[in-house]
Amino acid sequence: MGDKHVGVAGGRVSSPRSVAIIGPFASGKTTLLEALLARTGAIGRQGSVDAKSSLGDSSDEARDHAMSVEANIATCTYKGENFTFIDCPGSVEFLHEGNSALNGVDIAVVVAEPDEKKTAALQLILKALEQRNIPHVLFLNKIDKATGSVRAMLQALQPASSVPMVLRQIPIWENGTATGYIDLALERAFVYQEGKPSKTIEVPDDERAREVEARYAMMEMLADHDDVLMEQLLEDEAPENDIIFGDLVQEMRRGEICPVFIGSAIKGNGIRRLLKCLRHDAPDIVDTRKRLGLKETDAVVQVLKTYQTSHGGKLSVARLFGGSLKEGALLYDSQGQEYRPSGLAQMQGLQPKKVTEAVAGDLVALGKLDGIETGMTLCVGAKPPKLLFVPSSPDPVLSKGISATERKDEVRLSTALAKLVDEDPSLTVTQVQSTGETVLDGQGEMHLRVALERLTGRYGLAVNSFEPRIPYKETIRGSTELRGRHKKQSGGHGQFGDVVLSIQPVPRGEGHSFNDTITGGVVPKQYIPSVREGVKEALEKGPLGFPVVDVGVTLKDGSYHAVDSSDQAFRMAGILAMKDGLKECKPVLLEPVDKVVVACPSETTARINAIVSGRRGQILGFDARADWDGWDEVEAMIPESELSDLIVELRSATAGVATFSRNFDHLAELSGKAADKVIESATVLA
Repeated sequence: MGDKHVGVAGGRVSSPRSVAIIGPFASGKTTLLEALLARTGAIGRQGSVDAKSSLGDSSDEARDHAMSVEANIATCTYKGENFTFIDCPGSVEFLHEGNSALNGVDIAVVVAEPDEKKTAALQLILKALEQRNIPHVLFLNKIDKATGSVRAMLQALQPASSVPMVLRQIPIWENGTATGYIDLALERAFVYQEGKPSKTIEVPDDERAREVEARYAMMEMLADHDDVLMEQLLEDEAPENDIIFGDLVQEMRRGEICPVFIGSAIKGNGIRRLLKCLRHDAPDIVDTRKRLGLKETDAVVQVLKTYQTSHGGKLSVARLFGGSLKEGALLYDSQGQEYRPSGLAQMQGLQPKKVTEAVAGDLVALGKLDGIETGMTLCVGAKPPKLLFVPSSPDPVLSKGISATERKDEVRLSTALAKLVDEDPSLTVTQVQSTGETVLDGQGEMHLRVALERLTGRYGLAVNSFEPRIPYKETIRGSTELRGRHKKQSGGHGQFGDVVLSIQPVPRGEGHSFNDTITGGVVPKQYIPSVREGVKEALEKGPLGFPVVDVGVTLKDGSYHAVDSSDQAFRMAGILAMKDGLKECKPVLLEPVDKVVVACPSETTARINAIVSGRRGQILGFDARADWDGWDEVEAMIPESELSDLIVELRSATAGVATFSRNFDHLAELSGKAADKVIESATVLA
C-alpha cells in the first residue's frame, strides 16, 4: 500500500483519511466522486452516471436505474496524502448503506442542491451525522444551475441542520451564471476554467461590498464559539487570517458549525478547493479514535460494508482504527472466536486490488470471513475488542412474497436470500408459518426491486413475487352444544367415538380453552387427550376458511365401545363435533390491525392524516417528533390489509422522506362486502 504516514507542509504527519460522500437522492454524489478521482489522477478521465461510465454505481442494478443502490468505495492520493471516499446512496430506501459506513469515516462531505424542496431529505442526512457527532462540510452542488442569492438558499436549507451553515464561499455572477467564487476565509477570488484549475484573481471591485458583508457574517457565526474573536469584532479590529482558519477547523471538528463550499461536480468547478479543505481541515484517525472512545493501543477493525462478489466470494470492508494488519494475520471477535481472512484488498469501485498490509486509518477488504456481519468489531490479536456502535436497521415498510419458479430451486433461493441479507441488513426474510409463505421485507419499492433483480441477475434464479397473504382469523359470536359421532365398520375391529361438546366464545385475546366435565367414565380418561387433539385440529380452519381464535370447548358427555373405540376414533369425533358446531356459532371474520407511527415533515401532516383516514385508519393523535425540528409523528390504528403499499403513497406526499413503524395491536371484526370478498378469495385459494 506504500508509505501511509507522509510528512506534509508545516511538519504535520497525516494518516490515511476516510471521507463519506453523502446527501439526498440525485444531488450529484457519484459525480462528485468521479470529479475528485479525476483531479487526483486516480482515474484517467471523469466518468458519467448518465453514460454508465462512472467508477461508482458500476453494478448492473445501479446502472439500470441510474442511481446508487449500495456504498461505493474508492481511494486516491492528493499532495502525498491518502484518502478513501465512501459514496453513500441518497435514496431514503438505501440510507442504511450510508449509516452503516459512517462509523468508519473521519469527516463527511454532504452534497446538496440549491433547492429548498430538498430540505427535508437533507435533514435525514444531517441528522444521522449530528447524532453521531461526525464532523461535516456541505458542498452546494450544481451552482451552475442556481438562480438567485446563495445566502437566501442557505437560509432555506438551514432548518435541515441543528448547527449553523457557515458560507465559506460566495459565487461571482456574470449574466446570471456563476463564473467563479470568492473564498471568504482567504479573501481571494477564483474564476472557473474548464478542464483546468480555477484562476486566482483580485476580488472584483463590484463584488467587494458583497464580499465584506458575507465575510463579516461568517466571522459573526464563528465568534459565537470564540470570545476573543467576538471581542475583536465588537472593537472593529481586523482578526488575523490564522484565527479565522483556526476557528473554521476547530468549530467544524467539534460539530459547532457546518462550513459550506460551492461548485459544480459535473463541470469540475470547486473540486480542488474542496480537496484542499479535506487535506488541511479534516480530522485524522487520531481524532476519530477519540470520538469513538478508542485508545491508540486498540488495534480494532469494524466491518462497514459486506459485498457478495460473483468471483471473489464474500468481502468484508473494514476500517482499521489502530495498529497494522498484515496478510495472514488472525482476527478475533468479542467472544474470542478466531478468523483468518483469505486475503487483503483495497476497493476501487467494485474491483478489489490485492494488498499485503493495512495500517491505522486504512479501509481494507477482508476476504471470505464467514460468520462476520456488517457492523461487527474485530481485534487484531486475541484481546477482546471494544465494541463499536452499530446502527440498528430501519423498520421494514414494504413486503413481497417470494418463491422459486421451479421447485428444484427452492434451496438455492434460500441460500441466495441469506446472502442478500448478509450484504444488506436492512432486508429481512421471514418464513410465515400461518400462510407458509416466504416474505422479503425492505425499505420501499426500489429496494425490493433491486433485491429481486439481484436474485435473477447475480444468482440466476427465476422467482415469483406476490402480495403476501393477510393472516386473517375468525371467531364465533354464539354458543352451541353438539354431538359428534364417528362410527365405521369394515370387518374385524370397527371405529367408534362419541362426544358431546359445548362450544362458546371467550373474551378476545384469551385464546383457546378445553375442559371436560365427564363423570362415570362415559368417555374413558385415556381418550380425552385425543378429543382435545381433534378440537385443536378443527380450529386450524373454521367455516369461513381461516384459523379460529378465542373459543372455549367443554367435553360434557359421550359414549364408547369396549372393542371399537380408539384414540383415532375419538379424535375424529372431536373434529366432527367442532366442524358442525362452529357453523352454528355465528362465525365472524377477524382482520389484524396494527398500531402505526408515521414520521413526516410537519407541513405534510394534514395530507398524511387524510391518507391514513382513506385507508380505514383510526387516527389516535399526532405530536412533534422528538429531537426533529419541523417533523411530526402521527399515531393511528390501521388494518394490515391497508398497509401493503402505504409507504408509496406516504412518500409521494412528502417528497420521498416519510417513513413508518408498525406493530400488531389487535384483531377486529370485519363484516359486510369487505368480509365477503376476503372469504371468497380464501375459497378460491383453497
